[in-house]
Amino acid sequence: MSGAVLLAAGGTGGHMVPADALSAELRRRGHVVELVTDARGLRFAGLFEGVAAHVIPAATLAGRNPLRWLGGLRAILAGRRAARRLIRTRAARAVVGFGGYPALPALLAGWAERLPTLLHEQNAVLGRTNRLLAPRVRVVALSFADTAGVPPGACTVITGNPVRASVIEARAHPFCPPRPAETFRLLVVGGSQGARILSEVVPQALASLPPAERRRLAVLHQARPEDLAPAAEAYRQAGITAECVTYLADLPVRMAEAHLLIARAGASTVAELTAMGRAAVLVPFAAATDDHQAANARPLEAAGAAVVLPEARFTPARLGGALRGFLASPEALARAAAAARALGVPDATCRLADLVEAEMGACPGARD
Repeated sequence: MSGAVLLAAGGTGGHMVPADALSAELRRRGHVVELVTDARGLRFAGLFEGVAAHVIPAATLAGRNPLRWLGGLRAILAGRRAARRLIRTRAARAVVGFGGYPALPALLAGWAERLPTLLHEQNAVLGRTNRLLAPRVRVVALSFADTAGVPPGACTVITGNPVRASVIEARAHPFCPPRPAETFRLLVVGGSQGARILSEVVPQALASLPPAERRRLAVLHQARPEDLAPAAEAYRQAGITAECVTYLADLPVRMAEAHLLIARAGASTVAELTAMGRAAVLVPFAAATDDHQAANARPLEAAGAAVVLPEARFTPARLGGALRGFLASPEALARAAAAARALGVPDATCRLADLVEAEMGACPGARD
């Protein structure tokens, strides 16, 4: 099949993971896929293996410094020129953006070249780049039915948020909550960079549990390098079996093994929790743009799939209370896991791939 489908993503795992999932599905269907990103998008090990990657200039126009705006605009225009050259040399058939800096110049180039252009929004609030591009592209694929910030007139389709194949595999295995006195596996994940507030509050909350409950715990805690030793020592002093690491290459496997997660409410985390069906205590990142993590967590809280503790209320006492409830009641844990599973969209990757193919079919002359 001639011509490449260009996927524009970068910056964070929240953009890169669903883009990688779509890449794998499109390649399985026989399409050529190439990645358009910035330097930050190349740092994610295990993603886009075997896919050609093209780094283009990109920047943000955020902030109040006019000189930074000017520099950012120059970078975006340079990125647009580079993306247009890439589209022509690779005979591109479509451009799919996942938000973040690299999506803007790549989608502007696709639009200028009259290619099918699509956006995917992972969060429950439309990102600023996607908000800017939404009126120009053919269609915006949404992960949440009630996504905020969608401009009037934008064409939207709900696909869900693509997740890795290993997450879908985990969905096939039923969740079995531990009985009282059995080992309770707790996974603490602060995102790709860790989260200091989790490393400070979680060990204190677990230390407040009764000794018998502390002995049940098997904790896997992902943290920043500088937080590893203090967290590990706090667990040791509390008599809690814990492993503290900076990175989990097999995160979906570890999520599937866990009985409960304590995590941020990033889009990929929420999608993976619901796809495989796992209960969680979610702590939305307070500084997230437009408070989108709180919006991501809201449907899980409403369905009874998660306890949501905003940072202002994320204290050892409140977390300890939530944990005691799950430790004491396997039934409550099972209900929460089932509620999470009911929210999942396990075929999101296929839905998005179908949409890309439909848009390419609607423009059969685009670079064929």
